[in-house]
Amino acid sequence: MKPQLLIGAPTSGSGKTMFTLGLLRALKKRGLKVQPYKGGPDYIDAQYLTIAADRDAVNLDTWMASSTHVQYVYNRYGEKADVCVAEGMMGLYDGYYQMKGSCAEIAGLLNIPVVLVVNARAAAYSVAPVLYGFKHFRSSVRIAGVVFSQVSSPSHFACLKEACSDAGLECLGYLPYSEDLRVPSRHLGLTLTVRQSMDELAEKAAALVEQYIDVDKLLNLCTRIFPCRYTLPYTSEQGVEAMETGRRKKMRIAVARDPAFNFIYRENLDRLAESGNLTFFSPVYGSDLPDADLVYLPGGYPELFARQLHRRKRMMQQLRDYAESGGKVFAECGGMMFLTRSLTARKGGTAYQMTGLLPVDCTMENARLHLGYRRMNYQGISLRGHEFHYSSIAEPDTLPSVTPLYNVKGTEVSTPLYRYKNVIAGYTHWYWGEADLWKLWD
Repeated sequence: MKPQLLIGAPTSGSGKTMFTLGLLRALKKRGLKVQPYKGGPDYIDAQYLTIAADRDAVNLDTWMASSTHVQYVYNRYGEKADVCVAEGMMGLYDGYYQMKGSCAEIAGLLNIPVVLVVNARAAAYSVAPVLYGFKHFRSSVRIAGVVFSQVSSPSHFACLKEACSDAGLECLGYLPYSEDLRVPSRHLGLTLTVRQSMDELAEKAAALVEQYIDVDKLLNLCTRIFPCRYTLPYTSEQGVEAMETGRRKKMRIAVARDPAFNFIYRENLDRLAESGNLTFFSPVYGSDLPDADLVYLPGGYPELFARQLHRRKRMMQQLRDYAESGGKVFAECGGMMFLTRSLTARKGGTAYQMTGLLPVDCTMENARLHLGYRRMNYQGISLRGHEFHYSSIAEPDTLPSVTPLYNVKGTEVSTPLYRYKNVIAGYTHWYWGEADLWKLWD
């Protein structure tokens, strides 16, 4: 038995992240080991949760992974924790199709209760029917209690508390409106300054949580049996064991990780670690590429560090030599941008020379959002992932693709997978917790 909960909300912008940051830090300050999770594919919020809890946040996503794998991951990472806290995404029932892929689905799958965060800035007693609807909409999703955000005064909270009681739900407290509680822009990169800012923000939020939230009551209401039961047939461990990792135990794997490249799913790193030793390096600050049998360039914000990357001539030459001699490179989104000939970071800006392995140019001019789940089949391996970027390839037809990508509806999208020798690259951030990534090169 241990406290376990998913923090959800009726809509985006309700204050889930701020409350989650505060709760994680408050529990940590009590001396509890708290395991954070992030529902959905978001890697930025997951990093914020990691900072608040001082423990790596793990993504739970029922589009990118099977139900049994999500349960397996939840149990494995939560095993040594005192408390398990998952932050939801969007509205509680918002998924890729109706509630499929939603955090309500995840809460039901894991059999954990939901703490609902409701933005009360422009609300009063009318929240009662809204809360009543969330309480009764799905019997598989249990609302343990409600936290109100953006509350203007104690009298405002008194009205909200009555509405909560009349809806048949426990009120756990509130967070007052505060100008100090603002999450930094998501397009700043995870620099040391941003990390410090997030740490300070978690401290401020924790102080409010301790003052205005009944944390003990929350923990008591959310205490459940651990681990969650698996959905049968259970295949996740068999899938992991089936990966031919034994013959690859001595593999050397170099992973780029710094403020420009940090969109990494924790489970992906664990899968790579089963094949060999991981060495982390920094394209922004480093000068040498580590010796490796595989170089992994994850996504991030290279456009914010284009000038610094441009100056890493030695590392870029080493990466070119490595790839030209047949070295394996797997690059996602920002990692792929680093492999192009040039990167234009803003409209009318300088086109900074990049590695040049891919004969195309990348630009942030005329930037527009490309967003959504993706899937592909290549070399006998099926992968699912998520695409999120504003940049584009200037002349995409000059670089032939090796396989198309599809969205959740089965429609082909305009950002395919590219290959040059053993360099495999594209805009999608892939999840390979249940797949043998090495098969891409077999």
